[in-house]
Amino acid sequence: MKKTILASAIAAATFSGAAMAQSNLSAAELAAKMDSMPSVYGNIQYAIAHENIDGGDSELSHFDNGTTLGVKHDHEIAPGVTGFFKLELDGFGADEKDSDGANIDEAYIGVKGDSFGQVWVGSDDSLYESAIDQIANFYEIGASAGGSYTTGEGDLVQYVSPSFGGLTLGAAIQINGDGESQGAEKSYPYQLAAMYEVDALELAFAIDSNDNGDGNNENTYGLRAGYNLDNLSVSAEYQTRKDVNDVFGVMGVYTLGANQFALSYEMVSDDTDAEDDYSIITLQALHNVSDHMYVYVEGYLQSNDEDSIDEFFVSENGSPAGDERAIAAVGAVYYF
Repeated sequence: MKKTILASAIAAATFSGAAMAQSNLSAAELAAKMDSMPSVYGNIQYAIAHENIDGGDSELSHFDNGTTLGVKHDHEIAPGVTGFFKLELDGFGADEKDSDGANIDEAYIGVKGDSFGQVWVGSDDSLYESAIDQIANFYEIGASAGGSYTTGEGDLVQYVSPSFGGLTLGAAIQINGDGESQGAEKSYPYQLAAMYEVDALELAFAIDSNDNGDGNNENTYGLRAGYNLDNLSVSAEYQTRKDVNDVFGVMGVYTLGANQFALSYEMVSDDTDAEDDYSIITLQALHNVSDHMYVYVEGYLQSNDEDSIDEFFVSENGSPAGDERAIAAVGAVYYF
């Protein structure tokens, strides 16, 4: 008997025994007890991608594209006040039998309520990332430009207010103590955001202080606007950081039954060297096979003003690659 089957049998027997031991519970009490249990969720993601650098090398790879396993729970602390937690692991390397194992991707606890909003502590997507960097978080494979903010996703204390007629305010601080690593100094980079949503319109503005010792403490400013129709959503982003770069992006997503089509264009203007300017075009076609599985194809093309792709990929002989980087990918995701 396989170990997985044996483990399932043991788990089933244990649960049945526990249920029988509490057979004196009413149906309503048993249902309430079941509802109080944590929710387990996860996915397995596989992809095959071909990457080609004009004038350089090409590469074909089959890989785990972010398999995750998580557990989450919430409960009522008092009328109108809910406590919650989430723990999510990734990095399983599900394409390799001898993978090194998983890492923590998200882990936090918090409280929320209609009257005061939500506050949570731990590792999670940062407030700025959630409010502004939509294109960078949308695609399965494509390496989006993304913003130049540096505050990470760990050691965060985040707050989001309730909605005031469609306006939501948020703040986050990352607490980096001097005991984090050898030679580290205390720092408290912060983020501020304002999000407005009414009918089909979405607007967001956010700031990242970047106060984490990377040598450039200039703020990153981001602005995003979106409009959602029945089957079509369009959005635009602008992000800037002095002495780093300006990033502009537009994206459209169209849904047709079980299918989704997306197209985006991003343009990056480097503040220190115009030869490092580049643009990215990404497209996606995705099909929902069922309520728990989807497949997709994606195409990605990065064009640089000069032959500066070498900062991403260098040919085997060490010479700089060309000025175009192309990726074609197919993948599948099963989730529950």
